[in-house]
Amino acid sequence: MPKKDNMSIMDEFKNAPAKEVVKSSRKLKVGIIGTGWIADAHINNYLRMDDVEVVALADLVPGKAQKFAEKWNLKNVKCYLSHKELLDAEKGLDAVSVCTYNRTHAECTIYALKKGVNVLCEKPMSVTLEEAVEMRKAEKKSGKILSIGFQPRMDPNMKKIKEIVESGILGKIYYIQTGGGRRRGIPTPFGTSFIANETAGIGAMGDIGCYSLDMVLNAIGYPKPLTVTGYKSAFFGKDPHYYPTHPEYADVFGVEDFAAGFIRLEGDIILDFRIAWAMNLDTPGDTIIMGTKGSLRVPSTECWNGSVGGPMKVYSEMAGSQVCTEIPILQSPDLFYDKIRSFLDAIITGGKAPVPSEQIIINQAIIDGIIKSAELGKEIEVNIPKV
Repeated sequence: MPKKDNMSIMDEFKNAPAKEVVKSSRKLKVGIIGTGWIADAHINNYLRMDDVEVVALADLVPGKAQKFAEKWNLKNVKCYLSHKELLDAEKGLDAVSVCTYNRTHAECTIYALKKGVNVLCEKPMSVTLEEAVEMRKAEKKSGKILSIGFQPRMDPNMKKIKEIVESGILGKIYYIQTGGGRRRGIPTPFGTSFIANETAGIGAMGDIGCYSLDMVLNAIGYPKPLTVTGYKSAFFGKDPHYYPTHPEYADVFGVEDFAAGFIRLEGDIILDFRIAWAMNLDTPGDTIIMGTKGSLRVPSTECWNGSVGGPMKVYSEMAGSQVCTEIPILQSPDLFYDKIRSFLDAIITGGKAPVPSEQIIINQAIIDGIIKSAELGKEIEVNIPKV
């Protein structure tokens, strides 16, 4: 056995425990609905799994699915012009990845579930709370799995946040500050699908804000929101000077590039949230979870996308002294691969969705509440129908 140097041995405590490998006794038949840029990440990881066969693609743009198949050298894959065509024609599908515009997440997901097909739906879950409720209803009725594409959940550092909260070391949680942003980061390198209202529906909140909300809500057990006071703006997105080569994008911009919310949660917890695609600032601040016995600080990053910006710190009191404990950064595995693999493993084992819709519907309710409150200019109550 080759020898390891002292540094590599000492570093092994930083790594997450190895996961048990789950393999299907047959190849799982998978389809991809929507072949835009995020679909590249899905197919790249599906092709790494020897128990998966991608058998069908669908895209509304004529020829786009065929070009995607050629790009990835997919043999014997069938291409369709809509999710309905694919799901009506393909028999024996085990799962589909829904990689379409935000506005069509609900439509495609619900149709697939009604056809008895498990769904991995890219984030955000939907555009509105009403859509999320219908998706959850379809999932329950079908008996199939609906998992939402939140790969930061797979990060051991994110899991550590939940472990710290659940350990009780912070005491009762009463205030949370979270969010993130990019100094300049409106996602337009692939066109206007992320910024046009008719395709995206929501902007920064649906792109990166949902990750930030999940980071803290998952840690505290996803309590329901009671009231929301929201604000949103689009000062950068509607400025033609923001796009030196495409000033016309400013006329297309129909979502928010900044949003903030003050949310009262069950359990007498306050959530102070803000998210930005563009701002004249490096970061809107670290994530802070404050408790009666201690508080946790999660450093932000300059280009927030569901990650931890450095070692986390727990502030507490010990034997009458105020102390600060630094949590070492854990090595992150391949998060996107793990997102897809955990979804497929749940199908194979009959397990639960790794990122369940009954949680993310709460995430969506907060985003929906911020939008509605901002448009009304006042605080609103949030009511999530029982499903």
